[in-house]
Amino acid sequence: MKKADILIVGSGVAGLFCALNLPDDKNILIITKDICEHSDSFLAQGGICVLKDESDYESYFEDTMKAGHYENRKESVDIMIKSSREIIDDLVSYGVDFEKDGGGFVYTREGAHSTPRILFHKDITGKEITSKLLEEARRRSNITILEHNAMVDLLVENNNCFGVAARNEDGDFYNIFAPYVVIATGGVGGLYVHSTNYRHLTGDALGVSMEHNIKLEHIDYVQIHPTTLYASTRGRRFLISESVRGEGAVLLNKDGERFTDELQPRDVVTAAIREQMKKDGTAHVWLSLKNIDVEEIKKHFPNIYKHCLEQGYDVTKDNIPVVPAQHYFMGGVWVDSDSKTSCGHLYAVGEASCNGVHGKNRLASNSLLESLVFAKRAAKHIKEDRSENTPSDETVRKYEKLTAEKKDYFLLRDDYVSVMRNEIEKAKENNLK
Repeated sequence: MKKADILIVGSGVAGLFCALNLPDDKNILIITKDICEHSDSFLAQGGICVLKDESDYESYFEDTMKAGHYENRKESVDIMIKSSREIIDDLVSYGVDFEKDGGGFVYTREGAHSTPRILFHKDITGKEITSKLLEEARRRSNITILEHNAMVDLLVENNNCFGVAARNEDGDFYNIFAPYVVIATGGVGGLYVHSTNYRHLTGDALGVSMEHNIKLEHIDYVQIHPTTLYASTRGRRFLISESVRGEGAVLLNKDGERFTDELQPRDVVTAAIREQMKKDGTAHVWLSLKNIDVEEIKKHFPNIYKHCLEQGYDVTKDNIPVVPAQHYFMGGVWVDSDSKTSCGHLYAVGEASCNGVHGKNRLASNSLLESLVFAKRAAKHIKEDRSENTPSDETVRKYEKLTAEKKDYFLLRDDYVSVMRNEIEKAKENNLK
């Protein structure tokens, strides 16, 4: 048994930023299923959106709503946009190095954005942000991080959460008791054969929440990214950032002809690619970066340039094969504007949560910003909350007994992936009726 003042499950940007915004006198424990560096936050290439100035508000709001098919929660979109400058200031204070020209930021553009409003660090913005937050978290004496420790269940009684059951790398089960629990377990890419996500991200937050009747929302809203590097083998797909198309890259069919507007929302571009593949009878289409200056490619997209070169494609000369793959999860555990779930003392942030910002289809480069904004709001609410949350001795004994006996109530069983995949597909089918 372990105890903490606040327990955070997950070590991506959402979990780390929530921890960094909590009081220094609180004992904060972060558990993560793999190593900290194996979060999808590290994989984010393109950048992070920001409100450039007040004149950009209406355009930014409309771009987000339009990409989300107007199914977004307007309140959440408003909160995210208006909080963006504050978040960027926070990141800069932690040493995040965004591209600059002289004294000012350089902004890039991605699909479905009506203007450049995205800050970036080469083509590894997620790694730049997450690594700096992780460095700060590891420096703080009140934050403990346990890698290779997975949440297998929530400890809940009378719709109130007071901890989690976990499993360590040796396969031993144990309980962690905490007055506040924050779920930051990421997305669902591990449920799919072809995905840009790490394989261990299997929608754990959905599974444990369903077991305790905690409200979920839009679990069928799964985003496919239009451009990942094609490979005939199974496994995680290498993302070709939307920023590449924002800077001028074009999509080509088997005859080298452009067939769509590359800056439309992701779901529209994905549909166009799939239709073209069907027409051509091919397993992929082609992406050409020849409209982008060679030096700009090497400066702005060094990781993409290097990876493609290793796979036999020189993007300064060659077209590269691309195909859509599962990328992002817009649904998740329902939360309000303070990241509170329908269960007492339980919060959810990042891709595991659904606060309504993204609607049915996420606007490019809103994910890092949304995660950070609502992680900080979760921390603020926890700091201000004065409610009691101490389980009875009887309840503690009950859960300790269950853990000691390794009862079958633990969710991470052999058929877990198929169970979660079926739930998502079932929700999708119900919404099509």
